Amino acid sequence: MSISKIITIKNLSFAYQRDNNILEDIDLEVFGNDFLGVIGPNGGGKTTLLKIILGLLKPDKGNISVFDKKPKKARDLIGYVPQFLEIDLNCPVSVLDIVLMGILSRKKIFQKYNKEDLKSAKQALKFVDLWNLKDRQIGELSGGQRQRIYIARALIRKPKLLILDEPTASIDEKSERDFWELLEKINKNAAIIIVSHDIGVVFKHVNKVACLNKKLYCHSTNEMTNEMLDKTYKCDIELLGHGLPHRVLKKHN
Repeated sequence: MSISKIITIKNLSFAYQRDNNILEDIDLEVFGNDFLGVIGPNGGGKTTLLKIILGLLKPDKGNISVFDKKPKKARDLIGYVPQFLEIDLNCPVSVLDIVLMGILSRKKIFQKYNKEDLKSAKQALKFVDLWNLKDRQIGELSGGQRQRIYIARALIRKPKLLILDEPTASIDEKSERDFWELLEKINKNAAIIIVSHDIGVVFKHVNKVACLNKKLYCHSTNEMTNEMLDKTYKCDIELLGHGLPHRVLKKHN
């Protein structure tokens, strides 16, 4: 797997309202083998940063390149699993249909899926071990199964970077363990950026952590200290990590 630099961000700032920066002087480098966890308080700019990487928002200041391109030009190389996917669970749409939606942007209006598209969908569903559910309606699945389907929907693009925004918010403990195992498998062939509030779990699986609260502090997991986390959150970490006390994090220092 390539370990070349795939994202370069320099002195980036962004504001939805003038003179009220959501992101300020952000510097970040992401490499082809990275598994980056982005943590920070609500309103700290995490989702905004993802949208800038995806080319959905433009920075007010600074520079960003993704695969040596402008972010908007690099979208075909990125798979994205948003925090909230607007799919009506009562709509009679199959699992296979959901996965094929991942390549809709590559199709012309009214253009039908071809054999290669169906082959890619099959590969993605087999990768997440849900090919046997291809004809089931999405609303019939559990939260954990749906999350894996949404990952398959991103993987059908054969991305070199997978971005996930709070993907474990609505799945049970068993599904969450399976989910992280799946991400580790994906990381063998693609870089991953994941936003999560579950600090303890993030530290177990990623190899780099970005603490973001308007400003960004990025470190490998074995460099993180409680002081760095406190600087980001500006409050007791116990209140944010589902009751996770500082002493649990110290084993990762």
